[in-house]
Amino acid sequence: MILRLLVAFTLFLFGTSLFAQTYSDQVPQLRRYKSSEVVDSAYGITLFDKMAPSLGGDSVRYDKKGYSAQGWMEDFYVSGKLLHRGFYVDGELRAFKNYYENDQIERAFRVIDFKHSEVIVYYPDGKLKSQVHYYNKTVQKEIDYYHNGNVDMIEESYGDNDYLIKRNSFFENGYAEVIFELIDKKKKTYLHKEFYENSKLKEEGTLKFYKDKNDYLKEGEWKTYNEQGELKKTEQYQQGELKG
Repeated sequence: MILRLLVAFTLFLFGTSLFAQTYSDQVPQLRRYKSSEVVDSAYGITLFDKMAPSLGGDSVRYDKKGYSAQGWMEDFYVSGKLLHRGFYVDGELRAFKNYYENDQIERAFRVIDFKHSEVIVYYPDGKLKSQVHYYNKTVQKEIDYYHNGNVDMIEESYGDNDYLIKRNSFFENGYAEVIFELIDKKKKTYLHKEFYENSKLKEEGTLKFYKDKNDYLKEGEWKTYNEQGELKKTEQYQQGELKG
């Protein structure tokens, strides 16, 4: 009888320990972050993007009791400064703001509707860094800025990234570097111009989007210029292949 009780008690303790271990694996441990752990010099603070389905995230956040997070939750730096404040529904982010350790906002995210969401990112001194609009979990429009406020790049796609509408880039001095814009929606043809940093035209021609190749290929007449803006050569292309 005593032996049976000892065996039963041992099994009870083992089961309780196993349950506690499994349960504790789901409960987030209380921790604070160092700035060097969460702030990437190029991409900023992306730690929480994985909890936002609208940004392509596929992870879920749990609360202290091990349940899917609901409502507002906050995370902090080791210094005690606010790092993240987000609104969760069933463990998934619907809106949030991240902060640099100097209290400046790093990014703000919000769901606009069932298919649209938006992220605005800032430099550590508060200057605008980028504006990104998502459609069906993919980037539909993005504008990036240099620290001096000039536009770095503008890219916009149609629908679920079926094809590009534009992809323009600029030098830090504000001059255009590449202009790539849709000029005929039906034929999927694009104007392409590339410039030297002194604003002189370097190359110009037409590109065409071939859906079967999923690529933009040179089509028709293309002209190349030197840095003084003088014509160097003229060539003819067909489906990206040089003719003649």
